[in-house]
Amino acid sequence: MNAAIDAAGMDVAKSSVPRTPPHPTHKLKLLLRREFWEHKGGFFWAPIWAGGISLLLTLMALIFGEVAMRREAVSGLKVNGQVMINGLDLRLITEKMSPEDVQKLADGISLSTASAMFWPLLVLGFVVFFYCLGSLYDERKDRSVLFWKSLPVSDRDTVLSKALSALVVAPTLAIAVGIACMVAFLLVLSVFVLLHHGNPFVLLWSPDNLLANAGVAIAAIPVYALWALPSAGWLLLCSAWSRSKPFLWAIMIPAFAGVFISWFDLMNLFNLDSSWFWKNVVAHLLGGVFPGTWFTVMDLDGMQAKELGNHLVLLKALYSALATPQLWIGAGAGIAMIAAAIRLRRWRDDN
Repeated sequence: MNAAIDAAGMDVAKSSVPRTPPHPTHKLKLLLRREFWEHKGGFFWAPIWAGGISLLLTLMALIFGEVAMRREAVSGLKVNGQVMINGLDLRLITEKMSPEDVQKLADGISLSTASAMFWPLLVLGFVVFFYCLGSLYDERKDRSVLFWKSLPVSDRDTVLSKALSALVVAPTLAIAVGIACMVAFLLVLSVFVLLHHGNPFVLLWSPDNLLANAGVAIAAIPVYALWALPSAGWLLLCSAWSRSKPFLWAIMIPAFAGVFISWFDLMNLFNLDSSWFWKNVVAHLLGGVFPGTWFTVMDLDGMQAKELGNHLVLLKALYSALATPQLWIGAGAGIAMIAAAIRLRRWRDDN
């Protein structure tokens, strides 16, 4: 009996102790995890499928080229038992190359290795575009917004988690998949090099090849987040505001604004051409979520084609976009549109 009384007293004491509310970062972590699991197909599997298909096509092209090369080499001659006329002996070729030619070859291989990231990053643009466009609209359409609003999570935290998922989580996952694609691409090329008496550790697996490409890709994440901020903000705003067909609203409003401004030459009031509005407003709002679209504002003056393989030069050119007013003005506009989307979510439920 006394034990039961003591246990009841302990329960009362525990219930009377005020519970510490969860830390905001813990809430944000849970919200980000929720967004990932709800959109795992787009964030995770879509880049993997895109990279896998590109690697399969590359492998098929190499196999086709190898078969064609061996057919041509059947009638060839062998010199000293190793060199095959109409064939390919990478060891013989690289031994006769000057250091400058070897560096040019390494730069070319580095660029081709970086191209293995193209398809995962291209898919990233479409994933982020449609994710932002439907994230706030879909929860009103399927009425799940009523459930999420019943939880102790603010509209601010919910919308910010969606923005962070689009601007940070999705590109980070896509770049991770892209780096894995580069490794797989190098493995495929290594087999090809070995078949032709080459040394893949010398030709392919140099630090300037894989590590430098991966470093530049990771360093591009902050630039992507800032550059894509106005596009993500616009799409989230359309998702929170539109009662139906958010895709049409997101496309037609900037397009009609561009036609209206071009029709009446309104940009002449600011001594600017109408093409400026199409390039810096319409294209940025609709295409800013696609990686690499900031190349138009990068400082490429004096950069020569031979410097494309210099990763330090590429990194400097990449971060030159941070010194442009287009990026920061767009980022400010994106923050304002995300704030407007937060306010719209507080009362818009399409009842």
